Parts: sequence; C-alpha cells; structure tokens
Amino acid sequence: MGEYEIERMKPLVERFDRPDWVRRMNAMGDSVGGSVVGARRLVPIEVDELIETAAGSLELDAAKVGDFGDPHWRRRLGALVEGIDALEMNVVGRLMTRQELLRALRTRFLLAREWDRDPDIAREPIEAPVIVTGPARSGTSILFELLWLDSTLRGPLATEALHPVPFSDEAARLAMSECEQEFWSDVAPEFAAIHELRSDLPVECVTLTTPSFCGSHWGMIGVASMEVDMVETYAFEKRLLQVLQHADEARDVAPRNWLLKTPGHVMTIDLVFETFPDAWVVMTHRDPAKTMPSTVSTTAIVQWMRMDSVDVPTLARMIGVAFSTALDSVSERRARGDLPERFVDVHFQSLLKDPVETLRRAYDAMGRTFSREHEERIRHYLAEKPRGKFGVHRYTPEEWGFTQAEIRQNLAGYVEREGIELES
Repeated sequence: MGEYEIERMKPLVERFDRPDWVRRMNAMGDSVGGSVVGARRLVPIEVDELIETAAGSLELDAAKVGDFGDPHWRRRLGALVEGIDALEMNVVGRLMTRQELLRALRTRFLLAREWDRDPDIAREPIEAPVIVTGPARSGTSILFELLWLDSTLRGPLATEALHPVPFSDEAARLAMSECEQEFWSDVAPEFAAIHELRSDLPVECVTLTTPSFCGSHWGMIGVASMEVDMVETYAFEKRLLQVLQHADEARDVAPRNWLLKTPGHVMTIDLVFETFPDAWVVMTHRDPAKTMPSTVSTTAIVQWMRMDSVDVPTLARMIGVAFSTALDSVSERRARGDLPERFVDVHFQSLLKDPVETLRRAYDAMGRTFSREHEERIRHYLAEKPRGKFGVHRYTPEEWGFTQAEIRQNLAGYVEREGIELES
C-alpha cells in the first residue's frame, strides 16, 4: 500500500456520523474525566467481577461450574480482558463489550452444566457438515441463507447460538438475542447495508465461538493482545454443536447435517478438516478487487462502533496480507491435490444470475438432493428480500487502502486457477 492510498483514506470520524443517542452516551465519558478514562470509570471490566456476576445471575457457584472440556478458559479470559481494557473504547463500546463478556460467561456456565449432566452429549457425531467460506462480499451470506432454506440442513440461529440452552420462555430468548444481533445497526447505521443481523437468521461460526474467549470475534472488534488458540476455538464449536444436536434429539427432531459459515475458515482450512473430516466446504469466489476493500471496511466499521479512532491503514495491511495469503494457498494446495476433495465452488456472478441453477450444481457436486420444495423456498425468499434492502454498500479500493491493480496482481494466480470473472 503506497503513500497515495494512505492519503486518500479519510479517518472514520470524517466518513460517518454517529446517531445522536450514541454521541450523547459517549459524551458521558467526557463528563467524568475524558472519553476513554471516563468510559473505563463508567463501565468497568474486571475478570473476577464478571465471573461472579455471570454465575450469580444463574444462581451458580462459579467455583463449582465445570470447564466444558477446556481447563484453560479462565486464563484466556484474563488475557482477553487485559487486551480489551487496553483499547481506547468509548462508553457505548465498553458497554457492548461488557454485555458480550457477561453473556458469553453465562453461555459457558450453562453449556458446562449440560455437558456434565449428560455424558452422552460428548458422543454426538457431527456428520458431513456443509461449511460456507470465501472472502467477504463474494456471496457467502446470501448463499448461507439460501442453503439454510433446505429442510435437510440445520443452521444455528442467532438466538440459540447466543443462548444455546433453551429457556421456558422462547419469546424472551429471542428478545434477548436482539440486543447483540440488531443493536449493531442502531449504533452504526452503515452496518445494515453491509450485513444483516437478525435474531431469527442463522449466524456465523464467529458468533458460535465467542464464549471460547479465543475466537475471531474478539480480534475483529480490535483486541490484539489476547491468547489465540484456534484449535480450542474449533473444539469449542464442535462441543456446542453437540449440545444443540443432543437437544434436538431429545425433542424428536429429525437429524440434519449442520450448515456453518464464516469467511475466516479459509485461513484455517486444515483445522476445518481436522475437526470435521467429512465436511463439504462450499467456497465462494469473486473478483478480489471487490472483496478485499469490503473486508477492510466491514472490520473498520465494527471497530468504529466501539472506538473513536480506528487505524485503518494498519487494518488494510493486515487483512490484505492475511486473506491474500490464505486464498492463494488454499487454491494452490487444491490444485496440487494436497487438500481433501471435499470442495464445491460457487462463483458470485453465477449466484447473482441464476441462484437456483447455481445451487443445483453445488448439490450435484456434493451428492445431495436439490428438492423442488427447496427451489420454491429460494424463489420466495429472494422475492421477499431484494438486493439493497438496507441500502447499498458502496466502496472503492482506494478508499480502503488498495488499488485495483495491486489487489489483482497479488492474487493473479488465485484468479487464474479459479477462473474468476473480473468486474469493472
């Protein structure tokens, strides 16, 4: 990334206006000693207090709660909180983050209780999940939702990902999940045009693994100094799926294959197959000049929700290197035959032009039946959810630290091997 691109990158405070209620809440930090210092005074985040508060809200003794298969979670939580406290978060940012930590702790405690109560959960087989991955803005989200319409696939809904142990009042559980899913667009209205979050829609693995305290959610919101353990992140996800699946069986729900998704899987593809050896990986492809800037803009806005200053140039460099390396590596390894032949490719332009036929071909490749019922559901769903429903996410490479030529040059091998159509 050259100096020209850096100069073109306006700080986020010059790009977006905060809603008045967010601005006023953040000003409360100023009123008690400065934006960042005041925010820490108003919204303290401390490990022992978080654990005691979360356990107390469930009437549990934190010292007696199981570890849900991971004896090191408290140590990782400590490192995570230390990293969070070092960030210059505003009042709204710290409030959002404190809620996520408390909710994640409650989730851990409830999962551990279920895990210890019924040893059969650990024997639940997670068979042949369908896992969607690929760069942001390459069609991963809409593909995920269209696959979710298949009655033979089981996508984790937001409400059960956040609160996996059922409540007696399901309406209350749905309402509580709304504060994490739909609140983001209240804080940053620009986010709605990028990614729709809803309590009744399936969610990414990023959301599922938040209570591992080492998953990618925490890095996405800006925490750099934390204990990253992707092996445990995937192990946690599998255990969580086992809990949900076991609960389905207890209710006599017909077995289905899990449907999972996150762009980050492309960077940890070996762990995907180590955790789920018979998984089908449905990988989306699009002109990287369209996807790379969007990945940066999405991450930047997620951090902007919580902080008044986001280092976009550094973010662009990190994301550019990480995703370019991962995409090229997976593509090259597949070409050499070094990865399992369990991939299905879906090109963005094909999905855009004819989603039904594109999914039909994907199902043929996986040996799955593409039913007439599924086809009709897709057509109805798309008619009810037109493109640009919440506005259009417009961006150029230069606005987010790149040039079109630079991105395409760095990923020329990937583009050629995968036969990706370049866009204007």
